Amino acid sequence: MDHVDNSLRLIPLFPLLAAVLSGLWLLFARTELPRLAVAIGACLAPALSFVVAFRAVFQLIELKEGTRYLVDNVYTWISAHPFHAELSFLLDPLSTVMVLVVSGVGTLIHIYAVGYMSDDHRDDHGFQRFFVYMNLFTFSMLMLVLGDNLLVMFVGWEGVGLCSYLLIGFWYLDDHNAMCGQKAFVVNRIGDFGFLLGIFLLFWAFNQAGHPTVDFREMSELVRDPQGVYNLDLASRVVTLPAWLSFLPAFPTWKLLTLACLCLFVGACGKSAQLPLYVWLPDAMAGPTPVSALIHAATMVTAGVYMICRMSFAFSLAPGAQATVAWVGGCTAFFAAVIALCQKDIKKVLAYSTVSQLGYMFMAAGVAAYSAALLHLTTHAFFKALLFLAAGSVILGMHHEQNMDYMGGLWDRMRRTAIVFVVGVLAITGFPGFAGFFSKDEILRAALQARDIPGNGALYGLGLLTAGLTAFYMFRLWFMTFTGETRAPVQVRRSIHEQPAIILAPLWVLAVLSIFGGALLGFPDAWGEPVFGVPDANSMHHFVDEVVHSEEHEIEALEEFGLAMAAFAVAGIGAAFAAFLYYYRTDLLPRVSELLKPLYGVVYNKFWIDELYDAVIIRPLIRLSDTVLYRVIDQRVIDGLGVNGVASFVRGVADRGLKFVQTGFTQSYVFVMVVGAAVIVVYMVGGH
Repeated sequence: MDHVDNSLRLIPLFPLLAAVLSGLWLLFARTELPRLAVAIGACLAPALSFVVAFRAVFQLIELKEGTRYLVDNVYTWISAHPFHAELSFLLDPLSTVMVLVVSGVGTLIHIYAVGYMSDDHRDDHGFQRFFVYMNLFTFSMLMLVLGDNLLVMFVGWEGVGLCSYLLIGFWYLDDHNAMCGQKAFVVNRIGDFGFLLGIFLLFWAFNQAGHPTVDFREMSELVRDPQGVYNLDLASRVVTLPAWLSFLPAFPTWKLLTLACLCLFVGACGKSAQLPLYVWLPDAMAGPTPVSALIHAATMVTAGVYMICRMSFAFSLAPGAQATVAWVGGCTAFFAAVIALCQKDIKKVLAYSTVSQLGYMFMAAGVAAYSAALLHLTTHAFFKALLFLAAGSVILGMHHEQNMDYMGGLWDRMRRTAIVFVVGVLAITGFPGFAGFFSKDEILRAALQARDIPGNGALYGLGLLTAGLTAFYMFRLWFMTFTGETRAPVQVRRSIHEQPAIILAPLWVLAVLSIFGGALLGFPDAWGEPVFGVPDANSMHHFVDEVVHSEEHEIEALEEFGLAMAAFAVAGIGAAFAAFLYYYRTDLLPRVSELLKPLYGVVYNKFWIDELYDAVIIRPLIRLSDTVLYRVIDQRVIDGLGVNGVASFVRGVADRGLKFVQTGFTQSYVFVMVVGAAVIVVYMVGGH
């Protein structure tokens, strides 16, 4: 069957058209369209993208295994022989997963946002402008995941960075919100610099091999031969590091692919909020709750995980880079989970939870369990979108109160929200049968079996401990919000209310996906055929593995069961401890808090990482900018010598010289003309 499908361009085109048309109306008409028209257009765009993508998936499945890809070449973007880059889109098993998640979950979030933003009656065209940004965000993410090469991916990569700035700082009249948007933008630019370096290094590597390309399929084919064996010649190429990097191990020569992959990973750390570039993501909570759900669940933060899975052919040739990815992911998962233990803002708890769950995904990618990373990315999109949107329902019901100290007792007042919320809690903690149970179990098993990763046993232990912390802080959140006595102020308590159907309907859909999504997509092979007689039960793994080539490890059904139960037992301990402190014996909380006060203060203040960055990096840069760049370079050199100096020189020449030439006497001008003509004649005659 032909691999060309020109309908792929429609997938990102629908959200782009919705954003452009709605934005142009705001720009030129200077007034909002009717809200119903805005809502229909904004929600229809990602829904149509989902429909087109879903249709293309069936066409993809009909192709022979190993050749499952569809390409849509729009036009040749760059042509400089022998290098060329197309503006083209690629739909293969890997991008299929991402497109369906982005457009499907994104559509549910758009529908929810209609209800959530309906009370935004500000006079700055906020409602329509919000959906312009949301559609533009969806377009950028679809460009990122559908791009057929690194350059198209980078366009989408930068697009989601811009849109995150616009959406996080959406309520820009609040200085804090504007600052949070700026923080996200700047931190992501740091990561993007590393990403660009990685692209340049990869291009250099393939150019040295005689094949200048940034096309994903071409690079993968050059790395592997038809039997799937790695091209070790490419892996052996080295690069000499400059002297100022002498502190790095193995100085002065590094493998070129290792350096390129580490640079790509820096970009992934920025976009997917890994240590040390995670600090922007908790502050992203300043945006409206649908933005939090879109960024944290379905779009931006998954970009780094997707990029590493897409570049798995390169990372598999760079074991040092893989180990770095695994350990940074594991440490991020644990570190963020610890911070989440003491947060009181309901959205901040979920934000640090997102950072932690992303750490799990990177840990999986680092141990070459790429299909496990993608499975957790998908299940996380389901239950994290559910949790954020349910938190938004609580915030609306509490009249925009986000501090859990002022909640409690909402089970009787917002029962439908409480039910779907507990589904999300059970899914993220890995309760058996729920979505997170299967994806988290696969990641932990892969870490334990990854004997090529230094300290893989400790990495597994770190992931297991994080599972217990996750259960504790998520059940803590649920108990503080929905059980006990209502701690809200009297004026708020009287009007706490459940949300309308447009808010709750997407939550029920996501709740169903959070319950059954893991079993449908990632049921372990070790249980599938021996226990249930279903071969290839892990459908996600077998679908995407022809693209990402995950490491294969055999495991018996009993051993798989033991590992799964160990993870569940640790999570159960965390959940039980949370229930004991925040439900059964709430009277013990003051004494426990007093006993652990020093440690609690450190964790509650997030280890003062933001303050450390401010003291060590931000303030010195501001002082340098003010005292050197502004006062010396700008004022004295550019303005003083450059602009004002040149102006003074020209004014002096005119005042002391040129003004004497302008005498006002006609005979003087005639004399000068005659002399000039004579000079020209002499020059021309002498030239012959």
